Amino acid sequence: MAKVYAITNQKGGVGKTTTTVNLAASLAATKRKILLIDLDPQGNATMGCGINKAQLAHSVYDVLVAGRSVADTVVAASDCGFMVLPANQDLTAAEVELLNEIGREFRLREALAPILGDYDYILIDCPPSLNMLTINALAGATGVIIPMQCEYYALEGLSALITTINRVKQLINPKLEIEGILRTMFDGRNSLTNQVTDELRRHFGEKLYSTVIPRNVRLAEAPSHGLPILFYDKQSKGSLAYLALAGEMLRRAGKTEISSDLSANEQLGHSHG
Repeated sequence: MAKVYAITNQKGGVGKTTTTVNLAASLAATKRKILLIDLDPQGNATMGCGINKAQLAHSVYDVLVAGRSVADTVVAASDCGFMVLPANQDLTAAEVELLNEIGREFRLREALAPILGDYDYILIDCPPSLNMLTINALAGATGVIIPMQCEYYALEGLSALITTINRVKQLINPKLEIEGILRTMFDGRNSLTNQVTDELRRHFGEKLYSTVIPRNVRLAEAPSHGLPILFYDKQSKGSLAYLALAGEMLRRAGKTEISSDLSANEQLGHSHG
């Protein structure tokens, strides 16, 4: 069954879309089956995968509002090796149209249920606000990846986001966990960067990815060419960082699977004992 990760931070400009697109490409490069869901009406992740948001026949809007199936709506990210559930401005209307619907926060979760077996990872690019679209992402996800810059205000925003994640966990999705915190636009020469890193390590321990995403010109250029960095400049620091992040995620997932296998075996051992 697919692991479903919401990539979110209500603060704009922290590298959410960059992370969603490039992590999708990097995980796909390891031969995993990947679906990227663009849940931001700006449609930047859609464009960053080389899909023209102005020419979409159908989008995630049709899935959330009209009940169209995900399988019939996804499109291939050209030669990047993964699938995309695309978005455009139509999605802005979904907010309003879902307001009076019963079970509105579960629309995405219900839509994903039939295709969870078709993918290894589903990555959701969330809008930069805690609105109904973000709540749909959190209700449908198993984990949250939080990209953030190492700056003073980022920590304040982070505590508000964690409060929201905990409320969603309590009220609508008990499975929801923070999968990891990712430091983006990282500059290790900056003393504030190191202070924020220490603070994050103290609060989140192993949830803090050891991989960091550096500031990188090539990474910033890639979306204008409609390509993940892996296909724009494979040797760039940005590309190598996202490949490293994919590797770190897969190692973590492997450890979790091994430990859950061990605990299952221990239970079997006890039941036979």
